[in-house]
Amino acid sequence: MPAATSPRISDSPAIRDRPRITVICGGVGAARFLRALTSVVDPSTVTAIINVADDMVLHGLSISPDIDTVTYTLAEAIDPERGWGLRNETWAAMDALGRYGDRNWFRLGDQDLATHLQRTARLAEGATLTDVTSEIGRAWGIDVTLLPVSNDPVSTRVTRADTGDEISFQEYFVGEQHDIALSSVRFDGIEHATATPEVLAALDAADVIVIAPSNPLVSIAPVVDIPGVREAIEQRSVPCVAISPIVGGAALKGPAARMLDELGHDATASGVAQLWAALTDVLVIDDQDAHRSGEIASIGVVPYVTDTIMAGPTRSAALARAVLSAARIASSIRPTEIRS
Repeated sequence: MPAATSPRISDSPAIRDRPRITVICGGVGAARFLRALTSVVDPSTVTAIINVADDMVLHGLSISPDIDTVTYTLAEAIDPERGWGLRNETWAAMDALGRYGDRNWFRLGDQDLATHLQRTARLAEGATLTDVTSEIGRAWGIDVTLLPVSNDPVSTRVTRADTGDEISFQEYFVGEQHDIALSSVRFDGIEHATATPEVLAALDAADVIVIAPSNPLVSIAPVVDIPGVREAIEQRSVPCVAISPIVGGAALKGPAARMLDELGHDATASGVAQLWAALTDVLVIDDQDAHRSGEIASIGVVPYVTDTIMAGPTRSAALARAVLSAARIASSIRPTEIRS
């Protein structure tokens, strides 16, 4: 159904001056968008629903890479060069661990270890991942509400195209430096997982839902495929705006474009629109992809053309404002190109 005639747009109430914004998040791209968003709106009005399918237990520690990347980025503590971990980090523990063999392939900095120790201890005491994430966020002085999509274990598993072996996402992404082809992706345990009450409440209370610029297949899919989440987004009465992580046929960071191609999807902004057509009303695409506006509109998603590359605070804030503009006009737009 064309977006301009969709009941969820035309019947949606006007967005308030201080909208409640719920953002579906993966890792680095989502974290950077959240930082940009909180530079133009009150952070306390923003809720981040974060992927947990990258989570793992290593050295006996519970590690939540996407949650930590979002936390450290919003706290302005992220390492700006790597895009993950803490700035001014040291690696004494990992170097010492190397004495015992190949046990330090997943590098955890000395400061970062404190977060994993705290999470592991609190979970052992009976706290939920939601509880612990909130506590860690408060300790870092973050006003955004940080919500893991589920308290249940879910694990992204990928199959190597060369050997047919199935490995964890972190083995692929970190261990293999995402330099191998894949033939499939699955989310182990997702059918038994449930969205937390806090997540469903955040989706229900939102004035705007945003899908952050994250890998569609391994960052966004394991969030929206948690039972209850997709249904809540599809049944919303408020605008949902997505930001394409593919710019000019490439991912700005990470293997998203390669994965889309390897797994049989169109590795373009149009391909992203196709994947998210049932979830979103507007897809924010980069100026480089303006020529794909007609294709995206034909899918039933409204293209909003702007600069989506978050190179520095000014351009990042402009993207956040563009997303809010797209949401505000979503009740009256036609399924044709819109420019910021």
